[in-house]
Amino acid sequence: MKAELRRGIRHYFCLIASLLSAGASCKAQQPEGPQTAAPSLAAPKPAPAQQIGPSERITVPAGTRVGVVLQNGISTHSAKPGDSVYLQTSFPITQSNRVVIPVGSYLRGELLESKRPGRIKGRGEFRLRLDTLILPNGYTVSLNAAPRSADSGGKETTDPEGKVNGPGGKGKDAGTVAQTTAAGAGIGAIAHGVKGLGIGAGIGAAAGLAAVLLTRGPEAELPRGSTLDIVLEHDLSLDGSQIQFSNLGQFQPAIQPPVRPQQPEP
Repeated sequence: MKAELRRGIRHYFCLIASLLSAGASCKAQQPEGPQTAAPSLAAPKPAPAQQIGPSERITVPAGTRVGVVLQNGISTHSAKPGDSVYLQTSFPITQSNRVVIPVGSYLRGELLESKRPGRIKGRGEFRLRLDTLILPNGYTVSLNAAPRSADSGGKETTDPEGKVNGPGGKGKDAGTVAQTTAAGAGIGAIAHGVKGLGIGAGIGAAAGLAAVLLTRGPEAELPRGSTLDIVLEHDLSLDGSQIQFSNLGQFQPAIQPPVRPQQPEP
């Protein structure tokens, strides 16, 4: 009986020791001090940026105007059909809040025709067409575009077919004849009085007319740095996977102000 009682007491003390040990272990795992804030939750991962699918096509519609800067000058004094024309975009084209043609993209075209001004009538003119677009990442597409307006620092005008027309020379011709007429009249008056005045005027007018007949009118010119607006004549289709730009600020064209060269001798 006593042995059974001792065994019961021993089991009781073992149970008490096990409970005390378990309580101490749980307390050690909890942070010290009062807990006033709820446990922090792991921050959710940001949603990945929407990527353009590899098969998505971006269409820039016909009629879109693109600002460009001429990189090589053009003059009817030396230009001929087939000459290359190089330009760069000066303003980005966007679609759905996304840049699809960044600043500094390259364009290439060629002269289709070039005609010097006549000696009696006819203005200088040339016509150009743009056929290639190269984005700053090297992606190249074909296009069909022509200039609609040009700021060259001169009096050139453009028409809807991409033709650039030079200024007329009628005012200059009239001034040449008037100057030579006045000069001839003055020389005649000095040499022969009133009679010589009329003779000298006639000789001066004839000389001025001859000078006009032997001199061409102003050339049609677009100096390097001229700004143009070109218009897409057909829809431009772009591969969406090729127009994801990470740093648009680095594509800046070198823009130089137009410098009108002196008119060459005929």
